[in-house]
Amino acid sequence: MDPEQIVTVARRILEEEGLDALSMRRVAKEVGATPMALYHHVRDKDELLMLTLSGMARTVPRPELPEDPRERLLAVAVHMYRTLRRMPWVVQVLGLGDLADKGALWVMEEVIDSAMACGLDADDAARAYRTIWHCVYGELVFRAAAERRAQDPDRTRNFPDALLTEADAEELPHLTALSGRWMEVMESYDLEAQLRKVIDGLLGGPAAQ
Repeated sequence: MDPEQIVTVARRILEEEGLDALSMRRVAKEVGATPMALYHHVRDKDELLMLTLSGMARTVPRPELPEDPRERLLAVAVHMYRTLRRMPWVVQVLGLGDLADKGALWVMEEVIDSAMACGLDADDAARAYRTIWHCVYGELVFRAAAERRAQDPDRTRNFPDALLTEADAEELPHLTALSGRWMEVMESYDLEAQLRKVIDGLLGGPAAQ
């Protein structure tokens, strides 16, 4: 059994059908083997997922990064988001936790190095990376969910407006005031601008002009 064939089949299933469609039994069937035979080559599904991730980072060229560490930090975060937007199956796998492509560790290194160059110690720089990753990952998950909902023309898209009534004005004054404009405001959301604000907060305020 060719290990490369195993990875190719698993990656195709993930790309075309998503994480839920992948199983050891499915991969074994598609490579013309029994599940037991596959287990001789791949310990379990986690190892199979690690193999599918391996090398993915090398398929994406590293961007030119600014010299200024604050701007470099933002550029790396935006690169991370834009890259993963094109690889929704990778986002699903990363969401399982503790699974990653070693080739992508340069992103973590750049974020920590940039944060330390801006005055954070190593521990706080590592925590800053986690905060930035949570922002990026959260937006990726939200966007993917929004795209799935948009494929259903009968599904309501006016959350939270559909839940609000005039009686809520006293308890929820700000949401009520935004009623009717919520989707407009959300559609103007600029992740890069929001990441800049998050980074300013992590680094102790905006850079001096």
